[in-house]
Amino acid sequence: MRTPRCWRQLLTIALLALLLPAPVLAVASSTDSPVYLRNDAGDGAEQDQQAVSREIELFHGSAISLSQAMAIAEALHAGSTTADVSFDGASQAPVYRVKTLHNDRIWQHAIDATTGKIVGGAAALPLKELDADDRSNLAALRAVRHRLADAVRVAEHAASGKAISGGLIRERGRLNFAIVVISGTELKEVILEPPGAAGRK
Repeated sequence: MRTPRCWRQLLTIALLALLLPAPVLAVASSTDSPVYLRNDAGDGAEQDQQAVSREIELFHGSAISLSQAMAIAEALHAGSTTADVSFDGASQAPVYRVKTLHNDRIWQHAIDATTGKIVGGAAALPLKELDADDRSNLAALRAVRHRLADAVRVAEHAASGKAISGGLIRERGRLNFAIVVISGTELKEVILEPPGAAGRK
């Protein structure tokens, strides 16, 4: 789950340093602004660019989509819903890291991006161990009709690409889904406000 201070942990540490905050607002307005990669001078920036390019290349080569990874993780616990998902190409084999909400626990799973198999064991964290902001966001997630999977479909259509990560953010008291989509070689951020989430704090 993403909070305002940590939601940009979307791809890798190297990628985070390169993202510029230029969201595509898919519902309120449909500005087609890509999230560009900085073109800073220096060897460090070039290495970061190479790491990002490698991550995108691994993602494009994956047989399993982000939506499929969410469905696999949700099927492990009947009635669960995805709160956060991201592609991780830095591990030995590329995986999707999926956090699902089921009853009073957050489950963390790694789904192999090539085979769709579960990698390693599941980790569960009781909601009471989360901070107040995270618990509030999860309570709001339970209350809205739409799921992260719905937001991913809308974002992929709006940005004409494939989602590489998604989760929850809260801005100005509103709960939103934040989805990062790869469209060609560009990263685009799509922010979606679920119907019924505006007044939930």
